[in-house]
Amino acid sequence: MNVTRRSLPALGLVGSVTLLVYLPVLTSLVRQWASDDNYSHGFLVAPFAVYFAWLRRRELAALPVRPHWIGLGVVAGSLAVLLAGRLGAELFLARVSLIGLIAGTIVFLYGGAHLRVLAFPIGFLLLMVPLPAVVFNQLAFPLQLVASRAGETVLAASGIPVLREGNILMLPTTTLEVVEACSGIRSLVSLLTLALILGKLTEPRLWARVALAVLALPVAIVANAARVAGTGLAAEWISPQAAEGFFHEFSGWVMFVVAFALLLAGQRVLAMRPRFRLPLRRPRVEAA
Repeated sequence: MNVTRRSLPALGLVGSVTLLVYLPVLTSLVRQWASDDNYSHGFLVAPFAVYFAWLRRRELAALPVRPHWIGLGVVAGSLAVLLAGRLGAELFLARVSLIGLIAGTIVFLYGGAHLRVLAFPIGFLLLMVPLPAVVFNQLAFPLQLVASRAGETVLAASGIPVLREGNILMLPTTTLEVVEACSGIRSLVSLLTLALILGKLTEPRLWARVALAVLALPVAIVANAARVAGTGLAAEWISPQAAEGFFHEFSGWVMFVVAFALLLAGQRVLAMRPRFRLPLRRPRVEAA
């Protein structure tokens, strides 16, 4: 991206106005990252997005600057979405409009080629925006049931009598409820963010990055199911107190570390993939 002395004042003005308009949105976003454990990974997203854009600086500098008026339309549309979000008290719309504003500004000032180069860093910013509650609940509840069923299966296989009603596991000595916080969606979103970062930093192949991101889903589900099953086993084999408090929180961190280790192992397997290529068959030379 060619940033000349003449364009610096314009960029400074655009940045200042954007910051002024979006200050309430940004402050609410940071407050939620700090107070909601489901989105604490948001603190990582913006710095890594800037870093990913900085990695493409030479490619951007080589591109011709071709501003396009369609970018102004995208900016206007994003501001309309912001207004709708503010008037309707819909935080998701207000927050996601910032990403549209950034994309439109790039097209308006530099052109579509610059936006294509910066597509990943800008798209990556979506991970910093908390999902609407209706979408979050639709994702969390099925994950709660998956974790409950997996815990029931492991406990029954271990010889522990267990009765499951929905997301509640009734054991001889205690009753466990797989609440929303134990659905695994927190681990899923955090692992997806880490998988995208890991793939971008280590994999030049697009299919391998996609595979790594997809791998985050089963890894997060299995790790959370193992945590629920482990909590039930600890409650029966040690004491019901072992299923709550410090040990419960600590097991969450341990399983997240294990899940990230599995993700790293998946990345190493993908990195070894070219070694498994079959040798090219040489053309047969017929004897004269």
